[in-house]
Amino acid sequence: MKKIVRSPGSATIVNAIATGYGSAFGINLDIIAKGKLSSSEIKCSTNIDTKTTLMELCAKEVINYYGVKTGVEINVESKLPQGSGLSSSSALSNGVVSLTANLIGEEFDLNPLTDDEIINLAIDASLKAKVTITGAYDDATASYFGGITVTNNVKRKIIFKERIEEYNILIYMPDTVSLTGDCNVEKMELLSPLVDVAFDLACKKEYFKALTLNGILYSTSLGFDTKPVMDALENGALASGLSGTGSSIVTISDSQHKDDILDILSSYPGEVAETQVDNVGTKFISR
Repeated sequence: MKKIVRSPGSATIVNAIATGYGSAFGINLDIIAKGKLSSSEIKCSTNIDTKTTLMELCAKEVINYYGVKTGVEINVESKLPQGSGLSSSSALSNGVVSLTANLIGEEFDLNPLTDDEIINLAIDASLKAKVTITGAYDDATASYFGGITVTNNVKRKIIFKERIEEYNILIYMPDTVSLTGDCNVEKMELLSPLVDVAFDLACKKEYFKALTLNGILYSTSLGFDTKPVMDALENGALASGLSGTGSSIVTISDSQHKDDILDILSSYPGEVAETQVDNVGTKFISR
């Protein structure tokens, strides 16, 4: 039987690379994973212009966890740009692990994986694929549960999570790619005392201040232009900053200022995507 899973991306409130503590929120750009069990091999395909290594590792992690002999065929369609800081890897790994686990559980009459088991297997696969530095527990949990998560990435613990209000999200994507696994960690760790300030703001649920401060700090460290951020803020943005290790800049807006912010961001080379927050997370769907 074929199954279908939807898994959303997420945007950064506080990047955990510098300190090990992070925060993120779900966004309504997603991946759709479809799959069914097969006789022997793991076969993966996608519309993404990339290797299927992460997908294969995710499926293998689940098969090994259950200790069954089976193959699986999986296809992923993604609306999330790769290498842009919008948790495309977390969304993909959450989706493929959830899908494979559900297929195996039903076929072999085995207990379903818990939420924590799914997230941890997805992170383990991402680390093996070298698409993440810290495991991106903040991104993974925001993608899986939706809403906002505030996390200890080192211990893989959620400090707290909650729904986020329905804001307009504008994502400026310049014509550059920034792969998390290629970043200079030591350089980013120099920012840790200031990133701690951003994390303290997130813990106080002052998410807009945290997102903006974090984004400016990491933009400076990674060499990204902060002018689009300042332009968005000057035009009424509630918050604006670099997501992940870039290159996307995520801006949160109310309806009154959205068009002005969209106009100014669209004046820069690249693309601007309009979306909303996601409070749903990774779920099975029917079509």
